[in-house]
Amino acid sequence: MRVAELDLLGISDGMHRDVEKILITEEEIRMRLDVLAQKVLIDFADEEIVVVILLKGALVFAADMCRRLPVPMTVECLNVASYHGDIKSSGKVEFLDAKLPEVGGKKVLVLDDILDTGLTMRAVIDRLGELGAREVRGCVLLNKLKVRDVECEADYKAFDIEDEFVIGYGLDYRGRFRNLPYVGVMKSEVIE
Repeated sequence: MRVAELDLLGISDGMHRDVEKILITEEEIRMRLDVLAQKVLIDFADEEIVVVILLKGALVFAADMCRRLPVPMTVECLNVASYHGDIKSSGKVEFLDAKLPEVGGKKVLVLDDILDTGLTMRAVIDRLGELGAREVRGCVLLNKLKVRDVECEADYKAFDIEDEFVIGYGLDYRGRFRNLPYVGVMKSEVIE
């Protein structure tokens, strides 16, 4: 969908001026999450789970996914960073929380916005394993089709996308655009 078509959706407040195109619409996200939740429930339907949300990017995705999972759960947030405001990963994953989630002996579902280099998901899965989690599975909204920096694939993924810089539905550029209701590709001339 081209940006000019956004006006037809009632999005004419300039919020989309830095968007080249809409990659995934709000309706497409909603429908795909219904399907994704059913896949997750096949593996997590029988017992309580710990959902670990990777902040800040996965917040919108996680809220919508958790409402679709009618199972006993506790929800934890884990603040990790690898982009540090840039458009490329720094190559170093930092755990920014002083206290990590208690996952000993439990089944864990990690929710993240995007699987790109694989560094963040790999580091989080490894750390939760070190903390004694019985099982850790990764679930992402977006899976970039690219060679990863480390071996890592998500157990569940809503959408495969090309290697483009995307914003919206929780994904940001320098802290902005998280509240767009769709996933869009950012205009290259706007990226510094």
